[in-house]
Amino acid sequence: MPRCAHGLMTVSRQLRLLSYNIQAGVGTQRYHEYVTHGWKHLLPHRQQRDNLGNIGDLVRRFDLVGLQEVDGGSLRSGFMDQTEYLAQLSSFPHWYTQTNRRLGKIAHHSLGVLSRIPFAHIEEVRLPGAIPGRGALMLRLGGEATPLIVTVVHLALGRRARRLQIAHLGRLLRDYRYVVLMGDLNCGANSPEFRELLDATRLRRLPLADNTFPSWRPVRGIDHVLVSPGLRVVDAEVLSMKASDHLPIAVELEIPAEIALGDATSATAVVAGAHSRARMIA
Repeated sequence: MPRCAHGLMTVSRQLRLLSYNIQAGVGTQRYHEYVTHGWKHLLPHRQQRDNLGNIGDLVRRFDLVGLQEVDGGSLRSGFMDQTEYLAQLSSFPHWYTQTNRRLGKIAHHSLGVLSRIPFAHIEEVRLPGAIPGRGALMLRLGGEATPLIVTVVHLALGRRARRLQIAHLGRLLRDYRYVVLMGDLNCGANSPEFRELLDATRLRRLPLADNTFPSWRPVRGIDHVLVSPGLRVVDAEVLSMKASDHLPIAVELEIPAEIALGDATSATAVVAGAHSRARMIA
């Protein structure tokens, strides 16, 4: 691939993205299992490792993966950081975990990102809401002058809290030219708060008609990937995958030449908040 003297990609390239709520590997497949298999949200189990293995097989096909409902290393995951585990399993050199809510040693509710491109900057964002524990993970890829901002989110269940969180995201993202926002927004594309999100961020939704939840009979489209108008969508689809109660969304973007993606072997993490880790894996 052509590179300039400073080792930065300066030609247009395609970037393969995936957004996936992995339900901490629980793998619920029927409504009644939320009750009958509820113990799986508290204790590790064999199916969890199998589900993570299937997820690992999927994510290795992508350049950058945004994960929601990841466990950051508590009892229910066998004290395993699931983002780190998937990074090692699928040979991602760069990964990051943001834990937004800790329930003692039982559960560490987290966001995660896996990347084959080094992060130029990582920032944790604490989102507003009556119940603390929601966050966004903002990544800057490329140089400061013309970056690509990738934001992974998991918004609240309540509409009032979602609207507060959307307004906050709008203030953070509206001044950037190239943005990708991905995650479990807990609302559909026809909801008032989703329209507020488009207005606040000036992003556009993908041409996807498929629902993502629940995975065994999808009737709601609550998982989304939004992109800036300057990013050309080459392909986008909801994938059939039964390792979670959500379905993943795969997107292929053409990255403009002016976004210079680095190929350095280290990343700088600038963190606003505690309980997080950034690590390079050889």
